[in-house]
Amino acid sequence: MDDSRSTQPSCGNPLVINRPNRSYIDADALLINENGGVTSLDDVAALARQDHGLAIVSTLREDGTIHASLVNAGVLDHPITGEPHVVFVTYGKVKLTNLRRRPQTTVTFRAGWQWASVDGVAEVIGPDDPHEGVDPERLRILLREAFVAAGGTHDDWDEYDRVMARERRAAVFVRPRRIYPN
Repeated sequence: MDDSRSTQPSCGNPLVINRPNRSYIDADALLINENGGVTSLDDVAALARQDHGLAIVSTLREDGTIHASLVNAGVLDHPITGEPHVVFVTYGKVKLTNLRRRPQTTVTFRAGWQWASVDGVAEVIGPDDPHEGVDPERLRILLREAFVAAGGTHDDWDEYDRVMARERRAAVFVRPRRIYPN
């Protein structure tokens, strides 16, 4: 018997989740699948690719309510630790302020009737959030890598770099603590 699993949503194409899991999730991460299987970041990345990396990022506002926004996200190794994280590129006041003050976040991906959420702690790396080991040139490349991991393509990378710098965009790395699907 192969160690892959296929589920058929009520409408749409089947989702094939490949096994075995990668061993990079640390011992603290809790991986849950109500059907008895285990979900990995590989599964999350495969799901993300089915719908252009579209995901909902939920952050915690100061008043305790949830702020949700749509982003393109994917899976990429952290530039310092090398551990796979969920990653997205963003800018703007609300989401980044929330993540800086309260880094707990949930990123939810869906394709058809299949979905998976990743709960974790966010780390912002950008021009306003410098990180030891990520100089401006590494940040430029990192923003490109995060964009591509989230399913993005670009015809003019120099223009992409200019926009990222002008808008002071940052890469947000979410270290998974819990992954759970439907």
